[in-house]
Amino acid sequence: MNNITESQIQHRSHTSFALRLQKWRKSPVFYPLIGFVVIFIAMAFVNDNFLTSTNLSNVARQVSINAIIAVGMTCAILTGGIDLSVGPVMALSGTVAAGLMVAGFPPEVAILGGLLVGALFGAGNGAFVAYAKMPPIIVTLATMGIARGLALIYTGGYPISGLPQGFSILGRGEFLGIQLPILVMLVVYILAFVLLNHTAIGRYIYAIGGNEEAARLSGIRVSRYKVLVYTISGLTAALAGIVLTSRLMSGQPNSGIGFELDAIAAVVLGGTAIAGGRGAIIGTLIGAMMLGVLNNGLNLMGVSPYVQNIIKGGIILLAIYISRSRDK
Repeated sequence: MNNITESQIQHRSHTSFALRLQKWRKSPVFYPLIGFVVIFIAMAFVNDNFLTSTNLSNVARQVSINAIIAVGMTCAILTGGIDLSVGPVMALSGTVAAGLMVAGFPPEVAILGGLLVGALFGAGNGAFVAYAKMPPIIVTLATMGIARGLALIYTGGYPISGLPQGFSILGRGEFLGIQLPILVMLVVYILAFVLLNHTAIGRYIYAIGGNEEAARLSGIRVSRYKVLVYTISGLTAALAGIVLTSRLMSGQPNSGIGFELDAIAAVVLGGTAIAGGRGAIIGTLIGAMMLGVLNNGLNLMGVSPYVQNIIKGGIILLAIYISRSRDK
């Protein structure tokens, strides 16, 4: 009798585990996590310096900038949109903050000024998308050029230096042994997780991406939330620009070039459907870490940057293919 009971318990245990595994496989985070683990282990095997504490800390710090930008990009893509202006907005916000400090404003005021610039640019993008009914890719492609041009005009094409030494803490400082850029990144992801998973706003964002017309008919003010989403994207780009400015201790008008592509890659690798409506913010963080580990490992191996672009492009195509296959 005891043997039968034990076998029944084992059978139920195996069944329960299989059900949990099947449910987990349906999660948007499943494949990104597997991909990250595979790449991490591969890089650890091919290079002895990869697992050193100094290198891993460097990877985390480098990932933090792209990961912060990718939060806003995730929100935009979840609604079925995209934001190509994040790189130039990042540069403009960083240079504005640097210029305000050089002009004599306290760092706190300068940081708020830089964040305000990013938020206003994002709100402008959202207004064109939501109320003028213009395609997000066209709107943000146009504002991409506008933001870069304004950054170059504002600085005269030269970096802004001479920033107060205390400002460097944000990009170079530590708290409890953890670098501040990493802490900023974690705080941003915690806030984004709460917003997307535990608030009505998050539910509306997913609903808009899943079926915009159905969301509108159900009473959701789609235009308002689209403006909010692009404002968040501009705000996270501005924050990343300010953190980078603090790390470099100068406002660089040419910073952020290509960062929009890295942010999109992090979102896609993280399992968010490019058509919107499905994804997880934790997956975006995993995607950003995957890119960071891949870049670092290939650099340690001495792989040419041109070859790295080919490898990253191939991985992104594979991620999109897997995403589309799961949607069918």
